[in-house]
Amino acid sequence: MEPIDLGAAAERVARLAEGIDDERLGDPTPCPEYAVRELLAHLAGLSVAFRDAARKQFGPTTGTPPGSSRPVLADDWRTALPKALAELAAAWREPDAWKGDTQAGGIDLPAAVMGRIALDELLIHGWDLARATGRTYEASEEELRVSEALLAPSDESSEEGFFGPVVAVPDDAPLLDRVIGLSGRRPDWRPAQGVLRGR
Repeated sequence: MEPIDLGAAAERVARLAEGIDDERLGDPTPCPEYAVRELLAHLAGLSVAFRDAARKQFGPTTGTPPGSSRPVLADDWRTALPKALAELAAAWREPDAWKGDTQAGGIDLPAAVMGRIALDELLIHGWDLARATGRTYEASEEELRVSEALLAPSDESSEEGFFGPVVAVPDDAPLLDRVIGLSGRRPDWRPAQGVLRGR
């Protein structure tokens, strides 16, 4: 598998986070267990974890499962999150990041697969953040195809995707909607609907 660039996805998340007012931090998101503040904290944590996974710097940041504790948003998140996102993208631009095996979330995988999971996390949670805060969201076809391949059930007759039950979306729906459905979310989710299943 060829290396891919995570820069656009990371920058997209950073731009979305920059526009969030403090009064929106308690708003619901498509992730049922997370309000906006927890989603931002999760994004900060996964950015550090996947950065260290790219660098093969193993320890608590890469060895701790994501659901082991509820993410807490740091007071300095407005500066820390964009910094972590930029470092994540830079780390995966190094050729050695894609070689061998690595670890994130307490799971060991080939680095080439882990880099794609990192992109998918940025893409899907970026959509979560945009949808929760009423913004539009666009991703490139190349990024979406990476997520589509990662999230698609290995058995076409199965309703279980990479991260759980798939939400059925018409075959002729936009590619972004189909990818969001594969992630277990409804592409038409709006804050007024409350929270729905997600990672």
